Amino acid sequence: MDKIPSLAVRGTEGLSLFKGPPVNKFEEGFGSDTSPKCRVMKYSKDGSLFAWCNGDCVFVVKTDTFETVFELDLSRTSGLVISPKNTCLATWEIYQEVHGRPTTPNFHIYDLESGECLRTITQKRQLENWEPQWTEDESICAQISTGEVLFYQNNDFSKPVQRLQLKGISSCKISPGPVPPKVAVHAPGAKGAPSFVRLFRYPNFSGPGAALANKSFYKADSAHILWNKQATAVLVICVADVDQSGASYYGEQTLHYLSIKGEGSNVTLSKKGPIYSIDWSPVANEFIVVYGFMPAKSTLFNHKCEPVFDFGTSPKNSGYYNPLGDIICFAGFGNLRGQMEFWDRKQLTKIGAASAPDTTQFLWSPDGQHFATATCSPRLREGNGFKIWHYNGTLLYDHPLKDKQELWDIQWQTFPEGTFTPKAIKAPSSGTFVEPSKPAAYRPPHARDRETKDPHADSYEAPGHVKQADAPEQPLSKSAQKNKRKREAKAKAKSIEPSTSSRSQEQRDAIAMATHILTPEEAPTQVGVSQEMDKRIKTLKKKLKAIEKLKEQQQSGKPLEANQLEKLQTEESILQELKHLDISYS
Repeated sequence: MDKIPSLAVRGTEGLSLFKGPPVNKFEEGFGSDTSPKCRVMKYSKDGSLFAWCNGDCVFVVKTDTFETVFELDLSRTSGLVISPKNTCLATWEIYQEVHGRPTTPNFHIYDLESGECLRTITQKRQLENWEPQWTEDESICAQISTGEVLFYQNNDFSKPVQRLQLKGISSCKISPGPVPPKVAVHAPGAKGAPSFVRLFRYPNFSGPGAALANKSFYKADSAHILWNKQATAVLVICVADVDQSGASYYGEQTLHYLSIKGEGSNVTLSKKGPIYSIDWSPVANEFIVVYGFMPAKSTLFNHKCEPVFDFGTSPKNSGYYNPLGDIICFAGFGNLRGQMEFWDRKQLTKIGAASAPDTTQFLWSPDGQHFATATCSPRLREGNGFKIWHYNGTLLYDHPLKDKQELWDIQWQTFPEGTFTPKAIKAPSSGTFVEPSKPAAYRPPHARDRETKDPHADSYEAPGHVKQADAPEQPLSKSAQKNKRKREAKAKAKSIEPSTSSRSQEQRDAIAMATHILTPEEAPTQVGVSQEMDKRIKTLKKKLKAIEKLKEQQQSGKPLEANQLEKLQTEESILQELKHLDISYS
């Protein structure tokens, strides 16, 4: 009998586990916690255990029976990790200080069988970097610390057996697969020095030639490292907070490739613009990238960083392999319209499409045939809920939340590798694939159920209706006439100004970056972006007018001061910046 994955759902209604698919009807709430303060939840790697914190205690239960196997009184827990063989539970709480001193240790590791606390320390790191990383057999556990990575053996946390010491280490990723593991670390540059990513093989961290690969970057305030399934190479997205060219308000991204053989190269992308999404294949040494100014481009690359297939351009900002590696989904989420398309990886043909507006979370089911989309708070506080789909675009289950209820997170149950096997992909016959119809005009979630008013309702005349004569216009007072002339002049001036909706391609791309993998924070709304752009454009135009006045003074023979001459030299850079904003100055 095939395994049936469960879906964990967390929100203001509490926490519930739902059964399915592949069954057509979900078994709702076979395990639940009604506390509205569930901070975090986590499945074990094999999916047999499930842990969460409900605001009072931490619980660990068996997923098949919901029987409690471990309970802990840690009410502020915000992070949970279960070791690969279900031996240990790591917990993390937000760091707090009172009068400049930490209140209590906020990082703990417990033995799930005995309940013994194996390690407890004060960990100041943010939530995305706190997690300890175990090898699959739990023989080695790594944890990043200040300026070093500590390695422990066989879950003995009394003393580290190895240290990887590099000044300013900001992130560390252990490779998947067999022991000994490979270790990738990133350290940002300081005082003009470049940042770098280095690959090591445990436990060779020092001495000449210890690094398997090394690559330096001058435009990298932060880096996102992603190992491939074979543990032979990493992809590194480097993010510069400021784009020196002025083409982007949201920094600059570059993509790099490093292999354990020492090879390193930049991944050449054929379209300029942001890098929205990357994903390694779970079964092959290849990857997909979604990149470029909207409409974005989606490309498949091989292990030599050579483009293998172009999926075309479309308003998309996400790309995902399914867990079996035989289907790829490209989607446009965040402030895009939620259009999804599905491709057969082997045949490289489109096999399905669907639309899920307002999606903030997308997750493939472990069976590789189904997926879940969700609208979660705080990204969107209206219309929260989740849906279950088939890759052919069929909606199988819809679970909207009630008014004022919020959904925070959903997670599929995980399974050991090999639990599910690929099934025959039912691709449409040639010429029968139908693209989804063009979406209707956007309406906010809270207004979608309201009846729309007929725009011609006011002018509708029933049979036999006698139109009333228009009432004579009353003469306007002098004050009213003056205000009317002001309004007309203002409307005329506004109609002459260039439209903000067509000012900048960058504005539309910034909105599309709302679900970028490197920026978990919520992206600014379109209104905020428009206001900032208007403000910047007005400032630039004001500077150009001042430069024109200085030119007139210079032509009339008036000597200019040194600072005024410097202003004249900035004219070209100002015009270039306006050009980047697609604004013509007249």
